[in-house]
Amino acid sequence: MSRIGKQPVQLPQNVKAVLDGHTIRIEGPKGKLELAIEPVIDVKVADQQVLCSLKDATAPDARAKFGLTRSLLANMVRGVAQGFTRELEVIGVGYRAAVKGNQLEMALGFSHPVLFPIPEGIMVTVEKQTKITISGADKHLVGQTAAEIRRYRVPEPYKGKGIKYANETVRRKAGKAAGAGAAAST
Repeated sequence: MSRIGKQPVQLPQNVKAVLDGHTIRIEGPKGKLELAIEPVIDVKVADQQVLCSLKDATAPDARAKFGLTRSLLANMVRGVAQGFTRELEVIGVGYRAAVKGNQLEMALGFSHPVLFPIPEGIMVTVEKQTKITISGADKHLVGQTAAEIRRYRVPEPYKGKGIKYANETVRRKAGKAAGAGAAAST
């Protein structure tokens, strides 16, 4: 039995959970989220907490889905109550970003600006043209959006140019030795 799955998910005062068949909707100040519950999992909402239990422990992957469902519910509750954020840094000469309408416009050393459409439910802000902050209620969507933006220009190991997570460390490599090639050819 999953140790994580057995733990109840506490609902803060400003968060409501509504169970409708195999779907649970969680509403809070930061938004509304919905999750389809697996048939082998039983979910109950009572006394400002959400409880998960197994209907059929013999089903394949039932125990894994048990812990996963509880973790997804806990992330949904935290998301609608507090929200999630990811920060990206744009590093490089001439590299910059700006929000224009519902698109993120980035200059990343290409011959054209890169336009990234901001998904529904995600808020993107840019500070000093080099710090991108992505926030929203859905943890998965926030992380996926950050990964897609980073994919446009992954940090390279020689000068560190590109888009990196704020807490990421880019391992740097030494470039070519300055005098090694010239001395060998004479």
